[in-house]
Amino acid sequence: MSKIQSEQFPLVGVALVVGGTGGLGRAIVAKLAANGSSVAFTYNTNSTAAAALEAEHAGGDYSVKAYQMDLMDSAAISSVVESIAESHGGIHTVVYSAGAPLYLRYIGAIEPERMNFHLQSDVMGFFNVVQNTLPHMRALKGAYVACCSCGLDKWPVKDALSVVPKAGIAALVRGIAREEGRYAVRANVIGTGVIDAGITQAGLESGDVPQNFVDGAIQSTPLGRLGEADDIAEAVLFLASQRAKFITGQVLNVDGGWTV
Repeated sequence: MSKIQSEQFPLVGVALVVGGTGGLGRAIVAKLAANGSSVAFTYNTNSTAAAALEAEHAGGDYSVKAYQMDLMDSAAISSVVESIAESHGGIHTVVYSAGAPLYLRYIGAIEPERMNFHLQSDVMGFFNVVQNTLPHMRALKGAYVACCSCGLDKWPVKDALSVVPKAGIAALVRGIAREEGRYAVRANVIGTGVIDAGITQAGLESGDVPQNFVDGAIQSTPLGRLGEADDIAEAVLFLASQRAKFITGQVLNVDGGWTV
């Protein structure tokens, strides 16, 4: 392990990336593995993508291993977390990069059952991950990083199904920062802008995200472009590493200036 790598993460343990097969998740897994950490990542149903991601990093300096996990199943989360901690000697970082598909709807047009699904899968999914990882994070004085939405600071019309659950996650992150600092556990949020990956691309392909939404995002972003998955991965790396050892309870918007 090089000097720069040993300064970023503990010598033991693993970074857990929840939602590792998504557009953002894959970039985050790659970034952490390239900068000094073994990585355990979870997926729900896309076993093909999980196997491909494992194969992509086979033979590297740091192991990358997939674990199937349903965020709606709290018992399964507990089992997977314990297996990861036992296999890797602990968990020093938890990155939450999961999220339901992007459906753009006015609040008045959202079906209650759809909102309920987004809240349950996202907010309760994150809550269950936190409760099951906290003992391991306390042991290694770890860091949580939750990928949320820059819509927490500037409302994106029709995006309630994304922003409302992410607001709940952001509130939990602030609570963790406040309550778990006594154990030297840190927790921060990344407010993601419109990223040319993952749910944005999937939404364009399915028709749930119209092209004018993307065009409008570019026009209203001072840097004049969509974000890239690597932009988010770089922010995750910083907040998870020891370079951010005195930063907790904060929101870092990675949005090209969209919220300005």
